[in-house]
Order: sequence, then structure tokens, then C-alpha cells
Amino acid sequence: MADNLSYAYAVMPFSPSLERTALAGVRGVADSPVALVRSDEVAAAVSPVPEADFSQSALKAHLEDLDWLERTARAHHLVVESLAARTTILPLRLATVYLDDTRVAQMLHEGRPVFAAALGRLAGHAEWGVKVYVDAAAAPPPPAAAPSDAPDAGRAYLRQRRHQHQARRDAWRAAEDVVRRIDAATRDLAAARARHRPQQGRLADAAGENVANDAYLVPHGLAEEFRRRVHSAVEDAPGIRVDITGPWAPYSFADPGAGEGAPP
Repeated sequence: MADNLSYAYAVMPFSPSLERTALAGVRGVADSPVALVRSDEVAAAVSPVPEADFSQSALKAHLEDLDWLERTARAHHLVVESLAARTTILPLRLATVYLDDTRVAQMLHEGRPVFAAALGRLAGHAEWGVKVYVDAAAAPPPPAAAPSDAPDAGRAYLRQRRHQHQARRDAWRAAEDVVRRIDAATRDLAAARARHRPQQGRLADAAGENVANDAYLVPHGLAEEFRRRVHSAVEDAPGIRVDITGPWAPYSFADPGAGEGAPP
């Protein structure tokens, strides 16, 4: 339809069985059905989305709406993970849109050598997330402050503040040491590592302060050993916590081309 655009989720090796297995009953962004667009040996998962919501001008407004963004990201992620459970995929960025499926096929044809190389690199691997936190509750308490009317109340307050600052610096140094130990312990297991900005605010949904937010590309057969080594790296670091998540589709290790964009 003329008022629809093509929303692309991921690129993968073409297989005629994917539509009746990985995509059967899956609803994508805007609650639309998902299908494959093929170009020789590669394909892209796509679904129709209304131009009114996914034109460049509409997206600019929607991407400032956290509720809309969360709904769209969840739908996007559902499609990507459904495919990743069945085949090697190259995830595309959120809100990658094309004017129509013909343009998607053209993108696949033009980028086929790049896509084939990336899919070969990612085959047999999954992404694992490793987040390192400083647990403020585990830090030693500051010295008791003197009553506010005591003669040395000012000095006591300054001592308390110095203690707090020092405790924070020590905790961060300990966390940074844990990050280095994790990297060293997993260097021979992970095919690649990606650094992400530590999460804050609404994104930081766990207790403590997020110090490191990294992703590792790990072969399927080494996942359990990877998890064991990461946990071992933090065993003797009180006040430091590590969260391991995965396996995920390799979002952090995909280098997809951007969509051509929708009309403004």
C-alpha cells in the first residue's frame, strides 16, 4: 500500500523454511506480520509500517517518546530473537525503514558481499552482556558525625565527606580491576568485545552503580566456560557485583548499513 513503508529487522542467509518456523505467528512493529525479502543467498525480515508513524519527520518526534520507543523496541527485539533462535542473523538498527520491499531487495543486492562476510563471522556465536556494579550498600560506613552544635562539627563533617569520597574512589578502583580481570580471563574465549556506556537513570534497573557495560561475542560451545570465568573474576571483590545476560542476537557486533529513510 502506498501509505506503508518497509521496516527491516535483520539480514540472514536465505532459507525458505524461516517464514513457517521462526516467523510463524510473529507480529512485528505496529503489530504487523513479518515476511522475508530475498536477494540470492541473503534475505531480510521486513514488515509493513504506516508512513504516518515512520516517516523521517514522524520518527524524529516518536524517538523522543520513551513509551513509544519502548513498545517499538520490544516488538523489534521479538522479531530479531525469534530469527536468532533459528539462524545466524545480522540485526539492523531500530527503526531501519525503506520506501518499499523493492528498495530492501536492492539494499541486499548491493551489500551482499559485506553481509555474507559479516554473517560468516557471526555464525556459531552469540552475544553475552557483562555489567559490573559497585554496591554502595557494601561500602564501609563513614565515621559518626559530631552533633551540629559541637565545637568540631565542621571538621567532623569534612572528615565524613573525605571518607565518603575515598570510599567511592576505592570502590571504583576495585570495580575497574574486576573489569580488567574479566577481560584477561575471557580473552581466549571471546571472539570480540564491545564497550558500551554505563547505564544510568531509567536504563539502570539494578541496584548499585553501573561501572562497566560490555558485550562479548562468544562461540556457542564456550558459553558455560565464559560464564564460569566471569563469575570467578569477581569472587574476592566485596562490594562489586557482576550481572551476565544472554545469549542474545549479536547486536553489538553487527555493522549494518543504515536504511535509506522514509520520506519526510
